[in-house]
Amino acid sequence: MEALRLEWEGGVPKLWAAGAMARQGLVTTVSSRAGTAVVAGWVGSVRERVAGARGLLDDWGRPQASPRLPTGDYAAVLVCRDRILLMRDEHARIPLYFRESGGRVSAASTSARQLGGGAELERRYFCRYLTGNMAQPHSELTPFAGVHRILGGEVVELSITGQLRGRVLQHVPRAHDPLVRAADEPGLGGAAKDLRLALEHAVRRRMGRMTACHVSGGTDSTSVALLAARLLAAGQGHPGDLVLLAGRFARGELAAEQPYIDEAMAEIRRHAPAARPVIVDVDDVADFDDFQHHAGDPDEPHAHAFRAPFWSRLHATAADLGCDTLLTGCGADPIADANPLHLHRLARTGQLRLMTRQARDWAAGSERGLWDIVFAYVLQPALPLAAERGTALLRRHGTVLGGLGNFARPRWLRSGFARAHGYRESSIAESRFVFGRRPEQSLYEAANYLTAPDPLSWRRARQDGFFLSHPFLDPEVIATMRCLPAETTFHPGRPKAVLREAMADLLPPRIGGRVVKVPFNQLYARGLRTHGDELIDLCRSARHPLIAEMFDVETLCRAVREAQFGIGDSYSWDRVNSSLALVVWLERLDQRSRVRRAAMPVIAGS
Repeated sequence: MEALRLEWEGGVPKLWAAGAMARQGLVTTVSSRAGTAVVAGWVGSVRERVAGARGLLDDWGRPQASPRLPTGDYAAVLVCRDRILLMRDEHARIPLYFRESGGRVSAASTSARQLGGGAELERRYFCRYLTGNMAQPHSELTPFAGVHRILGGEVVELSITGQLRGRVLQHVPRAHDPLVRAADEPGLGGAAKDLRLALEHAVRRRMGRMTACHVSGGTDSTSVALLAARLLAAGQGHPGDLVLLAGRFARGELAAEQPYIDEAMAEIRRHAPAARPVIVDVDDVADFDDFQHHAGDPDEPHAHAFRAPFWSRLHATAADLGCDTLLTGCGADPIADANPLHLHRLARTGQLRLMTRQARDWAAGSERGLWDIVFAYVLQPALPLAAERGTALLRRHGTVLGGLGNFARPRWLRSGFARAHGYRESSIAESRFVFGRRPEQSLYEAANYLTAPDPLSWRRARQDGFFLSHPFLDPEVIATMRCLPAETTFHPGRPKAVLREAMADLLPPRIGGRVVKVPFNQLYARGLRTHGDELIDLCRSARHPLIAEMFDVETLCRAVREAQFGIGDSYSWDRVNSSLALVVWLERLDQRSRVRRAAMPVIAGS
C-alpha cells in the first residue's frame, strides 16, 4: 500500500501523499521555512498528528540537526532546504523503502511492490524470511533486488538530488536515559508505580477521537481498556468515544473466556458508563479462512496471515463504528512479565549457585521441570543453532515437524537453495538478534517484532481508517521494565507481578488473579481441518518457478498433514504457516496490479 512516494523529476524532488489517507488523517503533510514533511502514522500522539509532524520537521529541518527520534508509529519523508531525510520510529509498524543503484536513490515509498515493479526477486530475502517470525522486519533485504528497507529507528540522509549520504540507527533508550524515571521507592511497589505511569502515558498517546479497545478478558487488554476509561472519565475526552470490542465464541474451549470478558466489560463501564460494549460473534471464524487474499495481497509475505480472519472481523467492526484507533494488549507477555533470560546472565557471570536456586523457583512457579528451564534460558541462548540441531535429532522420530525450532532449516526447504542463498548465515543473524550478546536485553527488541499482527493493520488501514496500536510496546514502557532488577519482577506463581501490582486498584479480582488463558489452538486446529486439503492442493498446483526451486513441495504437504494431526508444536507450526504464506504470495505476485492510486502532489518537480 502506497501512502507516500518520493521521486525525482529533472533532478528536482517530487513528493506525493495518498489523498484518501490524508483525508482520513492517516497521512499528515506540513510545511515551514525549513521544508516539507509527509508523515504516515502519528508522531507524539494520535490526537495531535499535525503538531507532531510539525515538531518533527522543526527538530530535523535545521542544518546538521540529529535529535532523538520522537515516540510514535510513523514513517516520514522530510524534504529540507539542504537535504532529504527518510525515517521510521523504533517500533517499525509503518513500512518505508527506497530504491537505490550506484549510491543514488531514485525513489522512496511505503510500498516495496511499487518500487520493485518488474525487478528481479532477491533470493537471499526468502532465506532470511524463512528463518523465523522475527526475521522480516529487522532485515534490510526486501523481496525485490535493489529495493531496501529502512529499519526501525533508522534515519537515511540524502542530498537534494538523491545521493545517499548516510544511514544512522538511533539507540534504544536505556535505564539511564531521561525517558526513564527512577523509582521513588524500592521493590515491587516502586516498580509498579513506574510501570503504571509509563503505561498511562502510552495509552494517552494512542487515544484518538473515537478509541476502540480490544477486550479479551485477560490482564493485559483489560488493563489498557481500564486506563483508557479512566483517562476519559478524568476529562481527556468524552466517555462515549470509547468502544469496548470483544470476540465471542459460543462453543468450544474458547467459550470459557466469555465470563472473564463480561466481568472486564462491567468493570470498565463502571469507570466510563457511556463506553459502548460491542460483542462480535466469531464462532464461524477459523484460521486460514480466505488465505489467498490475506497472504497474497500484502507487499511482502506475511507470516501471520493465517490468523488474519479473526483480527479482520474485529477491525471491520471498529471501522464501521467510526473508530480512528484500536488499542490492544499485545506485547505484555514478554515486556511486562519477569525475564527468564536473566538466568543466562547469572550463568555467564559465574553465579551458578544463585542461578540454580532461581531456576528451581522458576520451574516451580511455571510448573515446568528444572532441566527445561535451564535448557531454554541458559543453554539454548548460549549455543542456539547447536541446541536446535541436537533437539531435532532427539525428537524427529520420522516426522517432518519433530524437533523443528526457530532457526534450523525446515526439511522442505531445499538444501541446495539454502546453501546458495545464505540460509545458514541468515540463521546465525537471526539467532544473534533473538538472543544477542546479552539475551536478557535482546528479549525486548525481539518482542517488538513478534507479538503484534501489524502487517494486517497496515494493509487494512485505508479501508479501516486506523492503525492497530500497542501500549505495552511503547518505548517508555519497555525502558521502564528493562531497567528493573529480576528480584523485583519475578514472583513464583504470579506472572506479570509488577503489572498486577500496578493495576491492583482497577483490575477486578477474578481477572487480576488469573494466570492462565485459553489459547487460540482451537482456531488453528479448525482452520487446518477445514482448509488443510485446500492448502495442500494449493502447494501442488503452484506454478511460480521460485516455489519449486525453493521447496520440496511434497515434503511441505506432508508437514501440513502432520500439523492437521496435531504433530509438532507452536515453533514448527509457525514454520509451516510462514512457508504457506510465501507460496501464496509468490503465486499471486504477478496477479496484483501495480497501478498507483490517486495521490496529491506535495512538492511537484518543475
